[in-house]
Amino acid sequence: MDRVKGKACIVTGASLGIGRACAERLAEEGGAVALFDLHDTEGEAIAAALRAKGARARYWHVDVSNEAQVKKAIDEAAAEFGGLHVLVNNAGISGSTKLTHEITEEEWDKVQAVNVKGVMFCCKHAIPHMKRAGHGSIINLSSIYGLVGAPDIPAYHASKGAVRLMSKTDALCYAADRIRVNSVHPGYIWTPMVENHLKASGATDIAAARKAVGELHPLGHMGDVDDIAWGVVYLASDESKFVTGAELAIDGGYTAR
Repeated sequence: MDRVKGKACIVTGASLGIGRACAERLAEEGGAVALFDLHDTEGEAIAAALRAKGARARYWHVDVSNEAQVKKAIDEAAAEFGGLHVLVNNAGISGSTKLTHEITEEEWDKVQAVNVKGVMFCCKHAIPHMKRAGHGSIINLSSIYGLVGAPDIPAYHASKGAVRLMSKTDALCYAADRIRVNSVHPGYIWTPMVENHLKASGATDIAAARKAVGELHPLGHMGDVDDIAWGVVYLASDESKFVTGAELAIDGGYTAR
């Protein structure tokens, strides 16, 4: 119950799916949690539910592609919780399903603004607080498609490849400050984003599509949000004190081929 006790944590994209599970598990393990998202009703409700269970939690409306909003919220969260020790960069969008010869500049840039610039902005403004704390853990949510390719959604795949290498670069740049930076690479996890992606890809029988995509994994099924959240708790905790610049694939064996 105390794996991250005393740590102040920020989770982006915390209102739904993987982000929500990360916020809930970190709070259960003793962390103070700042929830960043654009889904205000859901975010406020989760923060209230966590407080009702005795956790320290607060919701902030944050568009991670807006640097001014990111800096303001991070500074406020650090002030409220007495510092900052953990950043979970989970916010992301799948974006357009168009292939490279079809996608517009605007559609491409929209994905990169959230998935790449959003990670950079959050790291940029969290790192000074972690330096002052004397340590920190940054956990960047990439994807199996930050490790391997696939014949679809090129903007998303490019963004997740960028997150993987950004994590390694920052791991090297800030190791002397005792700031660890790692990337997490989920396989297909049943979340609203994955469901919407299946619909956008033309699936009409969502149950059948979910089963078919699940069978792409050697274990034979999709994962659930807690499969990822517990990996994030591990990387946030001192259990992983010798882990930095690593890629944690939680993917049912997808990338083992």
